[in-house]
Amino acid sequence: MKHSKLSPLGAALAGLFAVSAQAADLPSQEEMWRIIQQQQREIEALRHDQQSTEQKVEATGEALDSLQAGTAEATATALGAGHGPFEHGGAGKTVVGGYGELHYNNLERDGRNKKEIDLHRAILFLGHQFSDDIRFFSELEVEHADTEGNGAVELEQAWLEFDLNDRLSARAGLFLVPAGILNETHEPATFYGVERNPVEKNIIPTTWWVGGAGLKGELAPGWSFDLAVHEGMDTRAADNYAVRAGRQKTSEADAADLAATGRLKWTGIAGVELAATVQYQQDMTQGRDPNAGGAWLYEAHADIQRDRLGLRALYALWDLDGSGPAALGADRQTGFYIEPSFKLTPKLGLFARYNQWNNRAGNSSDTRKRQYQAGLNYWPHPDVVVKFDLQNQDNEDSSTEEKGFNLGVGYQF
Repeated sequence: MKHSKLSPLGAALAGLFAVSAQAADLPSQEEMWRIIQQQQREIEALRHDQQSTEQKVEATGEALDSLQAGTAEATATALGAGHGPFEHGGAGKTVVGGYGELHYNNLERDGRNKKEIDLHRAILFLGHQFSDDIRFFSELEVEHADTEGNGAVELEQAWLEFDLNDRLSARAGLFLVPAGILNETHEPATFYGVERNPVEKNIIPTTWWVGGAGLKGELAPGWSFDLAVHEGMDTRAADNYAVRAGRQKTSEADAADLAATGRLKWTGIAGVELAATVQYQQDMTQGRDPNAGGAWLYEAHADIQRDRLGLRALYALWDLDGSGPAALGADRQTGFYIEPSFKLTPKLGLFARYNQWNNRAGNSSDTRKRQYQAGLNYWPHPDVVVKFDLQNQDNEDSSTEEKGFNLGVGYQF
């Protein structure tokens, strides 16, 4: 059987019919224009979404930078504790911070009521980053608002820090002694109670600053140390060799006999700090009293905050040589306190504290002082605090006792 063949005309007609059939399936010119316009709108929408996303990413980055800067400035409230606002570099940066607190004391004292309002302190921090490795910290304090009465203007910190490597830095100038819990970090929002605890005040003695030089470093993850050589105490028999009266405050301080301080600290678990300090001075009277001699300070503490529970505990002991301190019972000056706390909410915390101290513990008679406290802190903002506490002081000797309540408000920035 023969295959039929299309004539040239038939083939042309068949091709024309095929093209016509395909054309019938294509959209019209108007439909094509509508499709193009719809695609253009979708492309524009995608571009807008991309631009919006990029803007959000940029805004988020700026917010994080702002938050980091704000946090850095807030850490200026603890300038004595480390690099503070400069730990991430930033040569040429200058930061300003500060803190302050107002107290109302309503206490029965020596048979009389003490009702007093006092702007206890207002502080200005100033720090500057000279380079990635060199920075400066300072703290200027005004106490009791008016220097004509009990007030004072004091420079409590003014020191330079030099990074020697990633784990070791050196400092020189006026700095806080690395001892106790409150001496280096004592902003009002960081501790319970209106007034600073009497043990660290009378035994450490907080706030205690000195002129000298030192090293700060990391031994291993969680382990750090401080070493410093600085001005020593100048404690006199006229003050019963009380250590607080011996602070020279780097005001033309007698440097005939220097002191050395070392501290070891462990922070290997979040919210836990364990530390111990030892200090030695060969002559605590700067050569002025032949009946007195060397002095050792031993201090150990725990500062724990785990979830809602908190605990602070500290023990300190001064051991003074010489017949002069021994005759007054001041050759041993000791103190300890324990302070459990509980946060009902992130903004409201309760605490109780038992304090015991004795600046004449070597005396044959009982000269101990005891103070019981309980109260609350309310933080409407993490850097703003309102405080209330009840206080009952019970002394074995005839020294002043204070019983009543305290109110306070404080801030830091």
